[in-house]
Amino acid sequence: MKNLAGLMKQASQMQAKMEAAQSSLASLIVEGSAGAGLVTVKLTGKGEMRDLKIDPQLADPSDIETLQDLIVAAYTDAKTKAEAASSEAMRDVTGGLDLPAGLKLPF
Repeated sequence: MKNLAGLMKQASQMQAKMEAAQSSLASLIVEGSAGAGLVTVKLTGKGEMRDLKIDPQLADPSDIETLQDLIVAAYTDAKTKAEAASSEAMRDVTGGLDLPAGLKLPF
């Protein structure tokens, strides 16, 4: 029973750390860019878009595909950075324990 109580205490502490990490990620802002900074996207650590900036010189109606491609590339760059920050935060919470891909915590 002593081990079970200790395990429950550890689980409770881990849950508190997890909630703190998730709160931190919600306020974290990462920036992705494309086209040498002509398009920038800002996302929260949870992947929610907060800002999109487009250099006015890209607003060429005859070449809208380039603008669209750069927006997608900037979003992808920011999303990759947000996912890396999230993975790092979760690694800190789990003490470096590698959890299976796709496992969402808390349960």
